[in-house]
This record gives sequence, structure tokens and C-alpha cells, in this order.
Amino acid sequence: MKGRVLIIAGSDPSGGAGIQADIKTVTALGGYAATAITALTVQNTTGVTAVHGVAPEIIAAQIEAVMNDIGADAIKIGMIGSIEAGMAILDGLKKSGWDYGGGFPKDSAPLVFDPVLAATSGHSLAESGLVEFIKERVFPHSYVVTPNIIEAECITGVSIRDTRKQLQAGEECLRLGTEAALLKGGHLEKPEITDVLVTHAGHHEFSHRKLETTSTHGTGCTLASAIATGLAQGMALKEATARAIDYVHEAIRTAPGYGSGCGPLNHGHPLEASKNS
Repeated sequence: MKGRVLIIAGSDPSGGAGIQADIKTVTALGGYAATAITALTVQNTTGVTAVHGVAPEIIAAQIEAVMNDIGADAIKIGMIGSIEAGMAILDGLKKSGWDYGGGFPKDSAPLVFDPVLAATSGHSLAESGLVEFIKERVFPHSYVVTPNIIEAECITGVSIRDTRKQLQAGEECLRLGTEAALLKGGHLEKPEITDVLVTHAGHHEFSHRKLETTSTHGTGCTLASAIATGLAQGMALKEATARAIDYVHEAIRTAPGYGSGCGPLNHGHPLEASKNS
């Protein structure tokens, strides 16, 4: 299976998150990864020490270069970082002829948006005012958004302590304009992780036992890119999400144990393992 995925996100030199994790994920799942880098970060498993934003015109130019030549069957947006970068992303996509909003167009690549607001270490990766920008400008163009509990609380204002509140936050995301929302449950203090997929047709819960591990660097990036790959390959959203969650769970379970902080995942594990985990 192929499937072209344009990844718009920040770079992580340690290879566990961001563009690097995205490329590994898309490749492992049989897709083709192209990228537009929004920021250079200085980080490893212990935290982020610096962030350097890419010039907005270069962000837009990267997107246009990919879309006007190779094209994309799905688009994944991760770290935006600033309002200027966000505007450049939307401008680059528009100039490339991409126009998604309202329903699922047959002639436009679906957008998977992972609203990255902070690194796993807690370091902020978003400037002041960006939350309002993504609510007003990015959500209406998104097919599915994939916030974790902290991000969802910040975006929706819903205090999330259980799956009922995950559903409520997901419904609020739909009111902001996205077609679907996957509310991830990894930050809840429970022995089982439940991710809630909310759509206009209803909701579905995916559950896995929580693994006792510190190897969680880049889980959000990896999951969103895995979903985007499935969509690019023609999978239905529920099917793509189920495969993506299984893939991430197995990548965490078989993590290599690198680093002294929140370690990276094993992005290269066999696909068969993710189907049977």
C-alpha cells in the first residue's frame, strides 16, 4: 500500500518526535512521506532547550513545492509554533489548490491536525494567542484533530477526568468546525487507556492496557501520522484510527530504551505485531 502524506511540523534532532518520528511512521506503514518544516528545535529525551521558527515564506514555499509536484493523499499538521507560521501553512496550501472545509471532499486530501502545544517534557511549543488561531482558522479545515487531555482542556475549556468528559470535549471540537476528533486518554490516571473518536455520526472508544514505561516521547506525533497514512491509503477513519492506535501501542511496548528521560518509540516494529497486539 502506498499513500502520499505531506507532514507539516517541527524537527526533533533526537529522532523521537516531530518530523523525524512522522517520517518513520509513514514509512513503516507503507506510505510515502514528504515534509514542510515549521521549526527547528533543540531537544532530546530530557526536554526542549531552544526553538527556532522557520521563516513563514519558507514554510509556505516548502508546501507549494511538494503539493505542486508530488502531491498528497493526506496532510498532517503538527507543531505550528506561531500565528505567522499558521498563516503561512494555510496560505501555502491554498496557493497549491488545496481547499478542505465542511464535509469530506472527494478531490481534496483530508487534514489530520495534532494541536501540539507543549512537548512531553512540558516545554511550551506555542506562542501566546495560537490557541485561538487554531480554533478559528485550523479546526474548520481539519478532517480529524487529535488532542491529548491537556491540549483538549486548553482548547475546549472542558475539565476532563473520564471518558464522558472526553466525549464532551470531542463534541466541542466538532462545534469548532472539525469533522472528527480523537480525544486521547493517555494522561488520565487509569490502568487502561481509552481514546474516544467523536464524529457527527456518533462516537467509538478504543481501549488498551496502560504500559508502565517512560518511553513516550513523540507518541502524539506518531499517532497522528499513522492515522494520516491510513487515510492516504484509502482506509475509513475508524479503521485508520484502530490501526494507528495498535501501531503506537506496539511501538511503546517494544521501545529501545534510549535516553535518560522520556525515551523514543520503536517505529520500525513489524506491521503484523501492531495488528495482533
